[in-house]
Amino acid sequence: MSSDANKVSGPDLEKEGVAAGSIADGAVLLGHVMSEAVLVVRQGERFHAVGATCSHYGGPLAEGLVEGDTIRCPWHHACFDLRSGEAVGAPALAPIACYEVTRSGDRLFVIGRKTAPAARTTSEPASVVVVGGGAAGFAAAEMLRRRGFAGSLTMLSADSSAPYDRPNASKDYLSGGAPEEWMPLRGDDWYVERKIDVRLGARVTAIDVAGKRVRTGGGDVAYDALVLATGAEPIRLPVPGADLPHVHVLRSLADSRAIIEQARSGRRAVVVGASFIGLEAAASLRKRGLEVHVVAPETRPLARVLGEAIGGVIQKAHEAEGVVFHLGRKPAAIDPGAVVLDDGTRFDADVVVMGVGVRPNLALAEAAGLKVDRGVVVDANLRTSAPDVWAAGDIARWEHRRFGSVRIEHWVVAERQGQTVANNVLASRGSGSLAPFEAVPFFWSNHFDVGLNYVGHAEAWDSIDVDGDLEARDFTAAFRKQGRTLAVATMGRDGASLEAELAMERDDEAALQRLAAKK
Repeated sequence: MSSDANKVSGPDLEKEGVAAGSIADGAVLLGHVMSEAVLVVRQGERFHAVGATCSHYGGPLAEGLVEGDTIRCPWHHACFDLRSGEAVGAPALAPIACYEVTRSGDRLFVIGRKTAPAARTTSEPASVVVVGGGAAGFAAAEMLRRRGFAGSLTMLSADSSAPYDRPNASKDYLSGGAPEEWMPLRGDDWYVERKIDVRLGARVTAIDVAGKRVRTGGGDVAYDALVLATGAEPIRLPVPGADLPHVHVLRSLADSRAIIEQARSGRRAVVVGASFIGLEAAASLRKRGLEVHVVAPETRPLARVLGEAIGGVIQKAHEAEGVVFHLGRKPAAIDPGAVVLDDGTRFDADVVVMGVGVRPNLALAEAAGLKVDRGVVVDANLRTSAPDVWAAGDIARWEHRRFGSVRIEHWVVAERQGQTVANNVLASRGSGSLAPFEAVPFFWSNHFDVGLNYVGHAEAWDSIDVDGDLEARDFTAAFRKQGRTLAVATMGRDGASLEAELAMERDDEAALQRLAAKK
C-alpha cells in the first residue's frame, strides 16, 4: 500500500521555490518540503500545494487527473480537494497534507501546512442509527462526524470485526502480503474519540418504521434517521458436502482468516467459481504456494462482465502462475478431502472456496414495508420509501442517468453512497441542499501482476472496441451499445481510466469515443 510518490525529488519548494511560469495551467509539479513529497498545481493564476501521496493505498498523485479544484488518484480514483486536502471522494477517507503557497515576483514558495477549519457542529437529527458495518455504513458514520454531526451515532454491525478493508480480504491479506494492522479502517480509539457507539455481532431483527425503532437481540434502539447498509451475503452452492469444515465462502475478514488457517497446513485448493472474488482468491492461494484448481460452468472466466477476449487475458495470467482451470464444469459433490465434478473427475482438496456471487440482504427492508425491487428502491438522494430511512451500498437500487435502474456491488460505490447519505441526512434537517448520487461506478481487481480498472456499468453490449494490445496487457476497452459507451476497462492505463470516469460524469460521449475508437 505504498508507492514511490513519497520519495523526495524535484525542487525544494520551501527554500528554492519554483518559477510560476514553469508550471502550465492545469499542470502539476512534483517537489518537496523538508522530507515530504509535495505537488504544486496551477489553476489559472491560483496555485495549490498538497501532499503527493494518496491517503488510500499510497498512489502517486503526480500521475493523477486535475479537474477544477480537485485531483484524482490514478490507482483507485480517490479524489481530494486541492484547497484543503480533504478527501472528497472514496476510497480515500483521510485527507492529504495541504500547504500555504506564497509568491515573490515570479517565484512560488511553499511555506507550511494549512490548518483545516473545524466543521460547524449540528445536533440535528438528534440520533442516527447505521445498520451495517461495511463500506457504506462506515463511510456514512465517518462523514457524519466529519461534517460536524454531534448527535447520537450508533452503528449496528452483524460482523465480528470493526469496519475493515474488505477488498484486501481476497487480495493482499489473503495472499500474505498485507499484515493484520492494514485491515481495520480505523483503530478502536478513533470510534471512542468520535463517540460512535459500535456494536459488533449485533443482529437486527426488525425495523419499526412508524415508531422509529430498530429491534435487536439486545433491545430496541431509537433513531431520528436510519441508514440501512446491510450489504450482501455470499452464496453457498447446494451441493453435497458444501457445509463441510474445509469449505468456505469469502466475504468477511473472518472468512479470510479461516481460509488462511487451513491454507497454512494444506497443499491443494479448489476455488468454485471464476468470479472476481473467486479468481482473486485463486491468485492469493497460489501465492501462498498451494496447488490451485478453479471450477466454473462458463467457457471463459469473467466473459459475462468483460467479454471473451479480456477474460482470456486474465485466464492466461493465472495459468502462467500455475492455476489450473476446469471450465464448463460444476461440482457434483464435496468430500472431506476431495471435490467431484459433474463429469466424474475427482481431485484432492484440502481447502475449498466458493466464489459464486452474493445476494443482497433485503429481508429487513421487506419486513419493514419498504419498497423493494431486486434491491431497496431509493430516490436520487438515496432515500427509501419510508420517512427518514436511507439506504446505501449493495442493497440500494437507484436510477442512474446514464445506466438506468441499477444495483451495484462495488466497494467504492458503497463508500460513495454512504458519504452521500450522510450529507443528505444532515441537509434534510436544514444543514444544506440535498445532493443526488451521480457517481460513476468504479472497481479494480488484481490477478498476480495484472491489474484491471473498470469504470461504468455494462450488463450487455453490441461491441467492445479496443485501443492497445490485449496480449501485452496494455489497452483501453470500451463496451458500447447502440454507439453509446457504457463501460471502459483498462490495463496499464490508469490515466485513461480516470479520463473515462470524468467523461462519463460529464456525459461526454465524444471524449469516450476518442479513448477507444471503433475500428
